[in-house]
Amino acid sequence: MMEQLFSEKVALVTGAGSGIGEATALLYAKHGAKVIVSDINVEHGNSVVEKIRKNGGDAQFVACDVSKAEECEKLVNETIKHYGRLDYACNNAGIGGEAAPVGDMSIGGWDKVIAINLSSVFYCMKYQLPAILKNGGGAIVNMASILGQVGFPHSAGYSAAKHGVVGLTQTAGAEYSSQGVRINAVGPGFIDTPLLQQMDKAAKAMLVSKHPIGRLGKAEEVAELVIWLSSDKASFVTGSYYPVDGAYLSI
Repeated sequence: MMEQLFSEKVALVTGAGSGIGEATALLYAKHGAKVIVSDINVEHGNSVVEKIRKNGGDAQFVACDVSKAEECEKLVNETIKHYGRLDYACNNAGIGGEAAPVGDMSIGGWDKVIAINLSSVFYCMKYQLPAILKNGGGAIVNMASILGQVGFPHSAGYSAAKHGVVGLTQTAGAEYSSQGVRINAVGPGFIDTPLLQQMDKAAKAMLVSKHPIGRLGKAEEVAELVIWLSSDKASFVTGSYYPVDGAYLSI
């Protein structure tokens, strides 16, 4: 029987309708948490809720466009309305964004990826933190990327946003550690999720070649790190960035 790390606790996952977010929501539930599954895609989000319920878990779906501060506030309010508390959050929602060299990237493309991948993490934490503090503490895990440490051609907005997520996480981790809230960032390498399904075989092979382990990562492998960072097993871990990247950053 799986250890119940989060019995009677409540976890919120954004971008939980597919990929890493879905895997994280499912794993929180397996460890006993009540889960708020949030996504902009209603159909995908409700599908994940059904998976959790079929496995005996407790979950609710709340639609949210994380690029809007008022929707992030509503998301936390709905969490409290459903379950009366918030203990853990994984701010995972994100997009790849416009692919172009810096000089050719559109202003709209830049603004969109910064809003969804960076500003949203600030908005979510702004409203999550007071709720978590009311319970005496908890944990937040923000989804950064290997591109939160290095650049990547034609990904200026994405890389800048993910670098920002790391800095925001380190700052918040320092600010709230004494109040019982641990805040960390995870940096996945290229993960075999729906985000990469549009790539042709040659492009995918190129990405694989950048990971010394010889393959892309799996969403479940990232979720395991999120769960560990959320749990009391990581009680002295905060304000840090943890890559899960098949040694991508080592070469």
